[in-house]
Amino acid sequence: MLVFTFCVAGIYTCFLTWGVVQERVSTTPYGDSDAPEKFRYFIFLNLIQSLIAAIVSFIYIKVSGRHLNLASSPRALYVKYAQVAFTNCTGSPFGYAALKHIDYPTMILGKSCKLIPVMLMNLVVYRRKFPLYKYVCVFLITAGVSMFMLYHNVEGGNKKGAAANSLWGLFLLGTNLVIDGLTNATQDQIFHDFGSYVSGQHMMFFMNAIGSIYMTIFLLFNPYNDELSQAIRFCQTHPSVIGDVLLFGLCGAVGQCFIFYTLQQYGSLRLVTVTVTRKLFTMLLSVFWFNHKLSVGQWAGVALVFTAIGIEAYIKKMESSRHKKAAFRPNEKDKGLATIISKKSSEKVE
Repeated sequence: MLVFTFCVAGIYTCFLTWGVVQERVSTTPYGDSDAPEKFRYFIFLNLIQSLIAAIVSFIYIKVSGRHLNLASSPRALYVKYAQVAFTNCTGSPFGYAALKHIDYPTMILGKSCKLIPVMLMNLVVYRRKFPLYKYVCVFLITAGVSMFMLYHNVEGGNKKGAAANSLWGLFLLGTNLVIDGLTNATQDQIFHDFGSYVSGQHMMFFMNAIGSIYMTIFLLFNPYNDELSQAIRFCQTHPSVIGDVLLFGLCGAVGQCFIFYTLQQYGSLRLVTVTVTRKLFTMLLSVFWFNHKLSVGQWAGVALVFTAIGIEAYIKKMESSRHKKAAFRPNEKDKGLATIISKKSSEKVE
């Protein structure tokens, strides 16, 4: 439990910083006040982050005394790496495209339901089943986070009309969620099938390295996209953006170290629970720190989330104590063997 708490703290810290830097990069006007420009080259930004993450994970592997296992790993594992890197790269463009057709609150509400496609992809694609309490917890957390975000938007006065959320935008958002769910489910499957070859750091390295290749090919050879040249021109014109981009990539890379360790040890459902509830706990911290007020609906959402966390913690504790008792309880075979030994010992004494 202590290790998991450390992972959660690492994820929250790194990605809160990452979110601040991302907002700075994407919203800050660079250049003179007469003709300021904003950085709008998100595939290039993701490429830089993937390259830095690949370097950080490679250093992590070497420092920990392990190897990449390039020769010993089966070919099927590299196929899976290529698949999960592809879905990881293709998911975010659908999210960016969706924001052009839906409002930001709708995007946040959609993201709060991410646990459902993760579980659905595990069920449909990989035929993986979960205990009943997992389904209950996923429902409670999804409902709780959704209520918290929905009532926050209503209370905050952000009441854009439903017309702002086109069916095409909702379709793009749904596609983004399904692809993200497939990515997480595939990661679980890789750990399940190739656990002796793969650690969290191995997956982090190969996903980012292969993803970098995909994005480089797209930026270099797509005749309808000049983002790479435009991004390089922007960095040359406004050198101050380079530091922000590198800091963005470094925060994301360090955060990924915690994410992939959590993924390896606890699975994608637990990881997505952490990332989905991050915004809720951040806002709760703000409430207690700055004395903000929550609506009744928001407190109800918080109660649902903590109920789900309590249910899972209680069941995990019961399972752990049951396993410990089973480990110390001799089975029937051991009892029989002990009886035979006892009889033979008594015969020798006689």
